[in-house]
Amino acid sequence: MMRFRRTLVTLLISGLVVATLPACKTDSNKPTAPDTPPAAQAPPVPEPAPELLATQAAFIDVSEKVTPSVVNIQAARVSRTPRLGPLFEDFFNEMFRGRRLPQQKSRSLGSGVIISSDGYILTNEHVIKGAEEIKVKLSDDRVYEGRLVGSDPRTDVAVLKIESTEKLPAAVLGDSDKLQVGQWALAIGNPFGLDRTLTVGVVSATGRTNVGIEDYEDFIQTDASINPGNSGGPLLNIYGEVVGINTAIVASGQGIGFAIPINMARAISDQLMTTGQVVRGWLGVSIQDLSAELADSFGLDRATGALVNQVLPDSPAQQAGIRRGDILLELQGRTIRNASDLQQLIANTPAGKTVDLKILREGRESTIQVTIKPRGQVAGASSGERQSLGLTLVNTEQNRGIAVRDVASGSIGAEAGIRPGDIILSLNNVKLTDLLSFDRALKEAQTTKIVRLLIKRGEAMLYLAFPASAFNADSDLP
Repeated sequence: MMRFRRTLVTLLISGLVVATLPACKTDSNKPTAPDTPPAAQAPPVPEPAPELLATQAAFIDVSEKVTPSVVNIQAARVSRTPRLGPLFEDFFNEMFRGRRLPQQKSRSLGSGVIISSDGYILTNEHVIKGAEEIKVKLSDDRVYEGRLVGSDPRTDVAVLKIESTEKLPAAVLGDSDKLQVGQWALAIGNPFGLDRTLTVGVVSATGRTNVGIEDYEDFIQTDASINPGNSGGPLLNIYGEVVGINTAIVASGQGIGFAIPINMARAISDQLMTTGQVVRGWLGVSIQDLSAELADSFGLDRATGALVNQVLPDSPAQQAGIRRGDILLELQGRTIRNASDLQQLIANTPAGKTVDLKILREGRESTIQVTIKPRGQVAGASSGERQSLGLTLVNTEQNRGIAVRDVASGSIGAEAGIRPGDIILSLNNVKLTDLLSFDRALKEAQTTKIVRLLIKRGEAMLYLAFPASAFNADSDLP
């Protein structure tokens, strides 16, 4: 009996366990209630201020409107194997058996902007300098052969032309004279070969001179990022108008870039498209900046204007009555801030135009009229490259010799050993005091066999010489 009861209890317990297994399995499929309450949903992102949205929309609009006008420029240059001497040349001639020696082709990338629907493109001269082949790629990836219309190394402006059966999207050119510091500045180009890149900043400064990049400088400074490959691309205002051509950066300074004002670039490009060359105005004076002490000695309360230290014979300045010691204050109502400012204003004045020039003489202001002549047609320019020697020369402040500002690579001056920064004290024993004395001495040197220069280089003195037959002194002399 006891055994029966134990068996019955065992069976009942087993049945209960078996009966509950499906129930346990079913319950395990049901979701369990979380131990913690559900996380609260993130609040919606607040709507940006309407002003920010409007600015963002303006950037987008500028990009969509102007990007089709921005091009990628690829310039190919061929560098031939240099002369290695007779022994090596014989080896290569034997190796290649009359075939041309190997050539290396280098390529550089830059940007440009279409300025007319028939295919004229504005860019930098340094982008295409020395190029034997120019490829222009549009924003839609069409590629054209580019033809160089003309270039101006002194302002770093060049114009290309592509031939298309369709009208091309030309950018709208603005007025760089109306730029103000603090305005938005947008750069579009191909930095490091990355097509159609837009960067944004502001106009940091205008009228930057003495940067040491070009002969004629009036740069717009911006903190919009400009990198290698951006050169030649447009700098834009918030309306999408081209106000500058991106040109250079300060390698050691972040956020410092420079652009050529579009008014200057347009004046140069108009001449290049019309005649293929650039003719600048010429006044015929040697000028210098005013220091605070000089300004005070002339009765000025600020150091603005350009001080005349020499007037060249038969120049427009001499014919107008300008004298040494005059301070030039305004040209056609525009303030002359410094010597570079006057140089730029005169260069941009068409030859043959008569302009009003305000001067200060012996404490009194007066206005005289001057008829500008074309540079290059009158000998004895106050500064500039002596074409035959490849030298850019300027007067020294103490009138003790002539300062060498630049020496063209491969020129007579370079081969003679002249370097930028040298001071030329004498030419064939003729003491030099200014550019006019240099020109006269150089002209007289035509009758000699050798031109001998006494040079001051730092604290050292040395003589340099070159054959008089190596240059044509008549090309740039009185």
